[in-house]
Order: sequence, then C-alpha cells, then structure tokens
Amino acid sequence: MAGQERFAELAMEHMPALYTAALRMTRNPADAEDLVQETYLKAYRAFGSFTEGTNLRAWLYRILTNTYINAYRASKRRPEMTDVEDVEDLYLYRRLGPLDGVGQSAEEEALRGFTDEEVKAAIESLPDSFRIAVLLADVEGFSYKEIAAITDVPIGTVMSRIHRGRRALQKALHEFAEARGLVAAGPASS
Repeated sequence: MAGQERFAELAMEHMPALYTAALRMTRNPADAEDLVQETYLKAYRAFGSFTEGTNLRAWLYRILTNTYINAYRASKRRPEMTDVEDVEDLYLYRRLGPLDGVGQSAEEEALRGFTDEEVKAAIESLPDSFRIAVLLADVEGFSYKEIAAITDVPIGTVMSRIHRGRRALQKALHEFAEARGLVAAGPASS
C-alpha cells in the first residue's frame, strides 16, 4: 500500500486550499465538498501517472477544475454569457474623477469603501471561464503557464480570460461604488 500512503502524504496537505477553490467555483458548501471528494478520488486513481517532483498542487487543481467543468457546470443550465468586450479599458481609472487622497492610487481610493462581500459578489458574477482564470491567478497565485496547464487552454486564452475577467470586475465594482456614492457618476472631467 505504499502508493496509497505516498498519495496521502503528498496530497492531503492541499485539501483545505482545494476546498476553498471548490467553494469559489460552486458557490455552495455541499457541492464544494462533493467536488473535492471527487477530485481526490480521481487523483488517487490516477496517482500512478503522476510524476513525483513535478507540481502536485497544479496537478490537483487541474483535476479539480476539469471535474468542475465537466460534471457540475454540465449538470446545470449553461450560464448566460456576458459580453465583456464592451467593457472599456481603464474604465475605473477614467471615471474616478480627481483623487483627494495624496499618494493613493486609484485602486486604493476606490477599494477603500468595499467590503469582502461586495468583492465576492462581483467575482461570483463573472462567467465561469473568467472567474476560474481570475481565481487561479489572483487568489491561488498560479502563473499563466500553470493556469494554461490546469484549464487545458492555450496561454493566450488564459491571458485574455484574466484580462477580460479583471475588466469585468472593475466595471462591477465601479458600478457598486457609484451606487454607494464612493465615486462620482459619469466620466471624469479632464
């Protein structure tokens, strides 16, 4: 049973992080637990094909992501795709208006008024492909190359999804900030 013991020794330390990622993907604790359980079952069965010395964490995230995409997203109604091509570059920066805080960046000034729940809601509003790419990059800290391997898409697609996801987040957070009076509505005057 050396393979089972080795799998447990190497893989179990990643379970809390995988559960957190699964929770962000599924948005439901029970579904996240099921997703992690299925991920570990698949990883255990395929552990013989894993090459020790390579990135086990990325390998587990790839299994998690593929399992989510194949099982959970397919079992639900396909989410409505949002066209974020219309989201302008630097939307947040152009609409913030003059900054009163000396030495603060536009991001620091705007994000000062946001709570974790508002940021979480903005992330959850992203289409799956963008949300997964942004979470893997900005929350889990994977490189573009690692995300490409995890999601099995070209690195250019990863870069595009992260960029478009971040732009959509800027737009969602800016709209929230406008509604709360944290920033001026309308384009900034130059």
